[in-house]
Amino acid sequence: MAEDKNLVQMPHQLILEDRRALTVSGVSDVDSFDETSVTVYTDMGELTVKGEGLHINRLNIETGELTLEGRIDSLIYAEVPSRSGGFFGRLFK
Repeated sequence: MAEDKNLVQMPHQLILEDRRALTVSGVSDVDSFDETSVTVYTDMGELTVKGEGLHINRLNIETGELTLEGRIDSLIYAEVPSRSGGFFGRLFK
């Protein structure tokens, strides 16, 4: 777990233009994608973009930038996982 403390958080920002183009910074990985859903991991939690005709124009994991286009219907965040493992993670160390 010592590695987690050395990780540098990337700035996280969303820019949505006319519900047709989305730029996301602070992306650490892409979990899944298809024409109706794109799921990415950020330092602020898991972000799921839902819509129609979605396609990724640019993805650069080194800089943490993702650009996608299509009809964007929703942006949904899942909770940020606890770095400490929660109560039971600390109890059973």
